[in-house]
Amino acid sequence: MTINNIDVDATIEQVKTLLAQEKDLSPAVKSSLEVLLLLVTLLANRFGLNSKNSSKPPSADPNREKQSRAKSNRKPGGQPGRRGTTLQPVADPDEIEVLQLDRSTLPAGNYREIGYESRQVVDLDISRIVTEYRAQILEDERGNRHVAPFPEGVTRAVQYGIGVKVNAVYMSQFQLLPYNRIGDHFWEQIQIPVSVGSIYNFNQDAYDRLEAFDRWIRAQLSASRLIHADETGINIEGKRQWLHSASNAEFTFFHPHAKRGGEALDEIGILPAFSGILCHDHWKPYYKYGACHALCNAHHLRELERAWEQDKQQWAQQMTILLKEINKATVDAGGHLDDFAAGIYRKRYRALLDVAEKECPAPDESQRKGRRGRLARSKARNLLERLRDFENDVLRFMVEDEVPFSNNQAENDLRMTKVQQKISGCFRSWEGAKMFCRIRSYLSTCRKQGLSASAALRLLFEGKSPRFMESD
Repeated sequence: MTINNIDVDATIEQVKTLLAQEKDLSPAVKSSLEVLLLLVTLLANRFGLNSKNSSKPPSADPNREKQSRAKSNRKPGGQPGRRGTTLQPVADPDEIEVLQLDRSTLPAGNYREIGYESRQVVDLDISRIVTEYRAQILEDERGNRHVAPFPEGVTRAVQYGIGVKVNAVYMSQFQLLPYNRIGDHFWEQIQIPVSVGSIYNFNQDAYDRLEAFDRWIRAQLSASRLIHADETGINIEGKRQWLHSASNAEFTFFHPHAKRGGEALDEIGILPAFSGILCHDHWKPYYKYGACHALCNAHHLRELERAWEQDKQQWAQQMTILLKEINKATVDAGGHLDDFAAGIYRKRYRALLDVAEKECPAPDESQRKGRRGRLARSKARNLLERLRDFENDVLRFMVEDEVPFSNNQAENDLRMTKVQQKISGCFRSWEGAKMFCRIRSYLSTCRKQGLSASAALRLLFEGKSPRFMESD
C-alpha cells in the first residue's frame, strides 16, 4: 500500500527487521513498539479500504478517478437496432391551429388547396381544476327539505381531490422531495396552498389504505421460491435503527426495526414462514430460515480484493478470477451448468482452497496459552474458511436457475432508502419511517409488476387494488 508516495508495507517490514536485529532494547520497549506497529498496520489497512475491496459505497472513495472508456469504432449517438425515444406525432391533437398562406406574397396566378403540412408541438400545461358540486334542494309542501347526495368522498365545503393527493405522495415518497419543497411546487406552479401538515396527512392516508397490501405482500414473499434478504442502518429520531428488506424480482418489502437480528426477523414474520432459497451476505441470523441458502458473491469479490491488496494473498486473486469465470460460463449456459461442467469447476474450486490452506494456514492451536474458545483469525483466513465450509451456498448460482451470482437485488431495492437518508438525514419519527417503508414497498412492487408509481397511487386513493393482487 502506498500513501503519499510512501510504501507503507515495505516500511513496516523494514522496521520489524530493525527491531529483530536490535539486541539492547528492553522487553517492555520492544513490546510497546510492536503494539504501535500493529496499530499502524491496522490503521493503514483501514485507510486502504474502498468500494472495490469492502462494503464502502463508491461515494466514499478518496480522490476517486473517473475511469476512461475504451475506444471503439462506433459512431456517436444511437446504435443500429436501438429502440429510440423520439417524439412521435399523435393522431388526435388537443388543439389544431390552421395556418393560412398570405396569397399577396405569391406570384400572380390561380391556386387551389391540395392539403397541408403538419407539425406538432408537445407541451405541458399545469393548471388547477376546481369542481363545484351543487346539490339540488327540493322542499315539499310541508317544508321538508330534500338534498341530492354528493359523490362519495366529498364531505367538506372545500377539500383536496385525488390528483393533489397522488402528486403529493408521489413527490414525497417516490421522488423523496422534502415537504416544504412540495408545498412550494403546488403554490408556485398551480396556485394551490398545500401545507406540510396536509402532505403528512396524505402520506398517513396512503399508509392506512395499504394495510391489506402489507398482509398480502408478506404472504407472497413467504410463499416465494427465492428471497433476497438484507438490512441497513437508518437514523430514526437521531438514533441508529435498522431497515430490513425482503424482495425478489416480483415483490419488495421494507420494515424498520430497532433490532438487526433474529428478533426483528421473527417479528416481521416473512422468513419464519419461508421454505425456499434465501440469498444473503452471510449475516448469521439468516441461517435460521429457509430450506437452503445462496451467498452473495459480490461481497466475496470485494473481500478477495482486500485480501489480495492488503494481505498479499495470491490465492485470493486466483479465486476472484475463478468465480468470475464460473459466473460467465453459467450465464452463457443459460442460467445453470450441467453436472459435468459444474463438477469440473468444483474440483478447481477445492484445489484452489487447498492451495489457500498452505498460504493462509489456521492459527497454531499449540500457542493457545490457556485461552478459551476459538483462536482469532485474520480476515483473509475467515474468508477462506467461509468459502470452504459454505461451498454449496457459494456455488449454488451455477446449478440452480433462480439463484443469481450476487445479492444485488436486495441492495438495489435498498438503494433509494440510502438516498432518502442522504436527503433528509433521518426519519423524525417511527411513524414516518413506517409510512415510508410501507408506501415504498407498494410502489416498488407495482413497478416490478409493470405499473407506474403514479398509476399505482391513483388506484390506491380510488380504493382499487392493482390487477396483480386481484389475480392472485
